[in-house]
Amino acid sequence: MATTVLDAAPSLASLYAKAALTSRGRGGDLPDTHLARHGVTVDRDHLAAYARVCRLPLTDVLPATYPHMLTFPLQMALMTDRAFPLATVGLVHVRNRIEVLRGVRADEALDLEVWAERFAAHRSGATVDLCASATVAGQEVWRSRSTYLSRGAKAPDGAPEADVDVAVGALERTAATWRVPDDAGRRYAKVSGDVNPIHLSGLTAKALGFKRAIAHGMWVKARVLGALAGRLPEALEVDVAFRKPLFLPSTVALATAEVGGGWDVAVRNAGSGTEHMVGTVRPR
Repeated sequence: MATTVLDAAPSLASLYAKAALTSRGRGGDLPDTHLARHGVTVDRDHLAAYARVCRLPLTDVLPATYPHMLTFPLQMALMTDRAFPLATVGLVHVRNRIEVLRGVRADEALDLEVWAERFAAHRSGATVDLCASATVAGQEVWRSRSTYLSRGAKAPDGAPEADVDVAVGALERTAATWRVPDDAGRRYAKVSGDVNPIHLSGLTAKALGFKRAIAHGMWVKARVLGALAGRLPEALEVDVAFRKPLFLPSTVALATAEVGGGWDVAVRNAGSGTEHMVGTVRPR
């Protein structure tokens, strides 16, 4: 295993451009490479902007989804490298699991590390897990696993079956209804740096095969945690599956049920009932 430590976060705009130019000629196994950054500090103004966009409370403890934004540029750098077997363009984020091992204060310096593992077979292609970890003074405080699907790709012989489903109950009670505006993707892109064209406008989304722009899955996840604010422990696990795209603009309904000391959740289209995201929130 080789670990490369970067001095600064890579530019996501540059990485998306690189992804478009290097999508052909991929293949092989996952690289045995880790990317890292050390001593990463949180910009309080940026944290406040993120909290506003995601409707999260602003406190001295980081939201469970915030470290994902710090690690995502490292993951993109890994995925856009020529050694990565799957083309980044067209990858679909189908599952995300975050574990907060203890509350992470906004004034703590974080050491971040990312890597890829579990190249798996899926009925529609192949999946890969992008893993991330955050430590403080050598102690792991946060970790995540994002599963991406590459349609039409082939996993290596003997690969395990993809694990992309999250089981929840019937969830018949609607807890809230949200109107998601057409600029939700651009607003989240501004604070997250995730400028994937499918989220920015109808024109750029259509160029990549979508009828309209779609919301970022991680924005939907953060929005749900915002709705549950005040009812969650600092140490928790949040596991979600992203189902159908949430087209912008839309009106969605959040359904919740208390289960096992935590919550089962679902975000659905308020009219058709189409599921955009389902998940579980559990104390650790």
